[in-house]
Amino acid sequence: MEQPWIHKAKTDLVFIIGPSFFVLALIFLFQDYITEIENEYSFYTWLFLIVFIDVAHVYATLFKTYFVADEFQKQRKRLIFLPIICFVIGIILFSFGSLVFWSFLAYVAVFHFIRQQYGFMRLYARKEAKTKISVWIDNLAIYASTGYPMLYWFFSSKRKFNWFVEDEFFKFQNESILELLFWVYAGIMILYVVYTAFQSIKNRFFNIPKNSIILGTALSWYFGIVYFNDDLIFTLLNVVSHGIPYMALVYFREIEGKSEKELGNLSFLKRYQGILIYIGILLLIAFSEEFLWEFFVWNENISISSFDFSSWQIFLVPLLSVPQFTHYLLDGFIWKSKK
Repeated sequence: MEQPWIHKAKTDLVFIIGPSFFVLALIFLFQDYITEIENEYSFYTWLFLIVFIDVAHVYATLFKTYFVADEFQKQRKRLIFLPIICFVIGIILFSFGSLVFWSFLAYVAVFHFIRQQYGFMRLYARKEAKTKISVWIDNLAIYASTGYPMLYWFFSSKRKFNWFVEDEFFKFQNESILELLFWVYAGIMILYVVYTAFQSIKNRFFNIPKNSIILGTALSWYFGIVYFNDDLIFTLLNVVSHGIPYMALVYFREIEGKSEKELGNLSFLKRYQGILIYIGILLLIAFSEEFLWEFFVWNENISISSFDFSSWQIFLVPLLSVPQFTHYLLDGFIWKSKK
């Protein structure tokens, strides 16, 4: 059986599977230097990690939905009403306080990040002969790889990083629960390794991309949340391991993997330097959004206005969050038809 690459071995290894391993290697090789950068968190660090990867990947969804005429017509009601619903929910949540709003969004974001790893794992398992136990063990492994670090975050002492804002997650420090969770986690991962080794020998086939995704997920989440207690390291592992694979998946499957006829209005991406135009569009939209955040809300990295918009936050924050919130929810639907 051939390896079930999404695109090609080289591109999958570099852009989908590789980011987790690459970033983790950099962290171990240049840990002292990263600590120095953390102490002098710069505009360029924010620009590269937050704007050009984290925010940009949100807008990659446009190339699967709003920018594709056929897809838009198929999902017209969902694509029109979901952003409106997100905006209304945002206003309601923010009316109870900004922490309620950001806490809710943080939990939704965590679920989205976990489900993306599950989605990649299932894509790479699509050609396997599935049994109930094989699917169950794979699912258990990917959810343990992501779930244990998050539970560790909830039940451990205060971490030096946040998803969005401080105190966004419910916290209950308890060493006994942490010890129990560790042994459950270890047991699941041992079960997965033993079962995978047995099946690989039995079938004379080892699924490289699927097992690499599970390993990369386990390593990046464990070291990013449990092992290291550092804001920049968490951001590097969290953002790069999530954003780059998603942008690559959209490009490989929704642009390069389609004919000019299927692309319709986006057919120019096949005739010109499509990858550069694709990246350029994402970066431009991402920077535009983040500029609005800085101008109206944060005033941290870009400050050009002395006007106080605080009285408008109940509308501005939910409105500016609509693309992100919509991406989290929409992503749970748009890939389901893919085999």
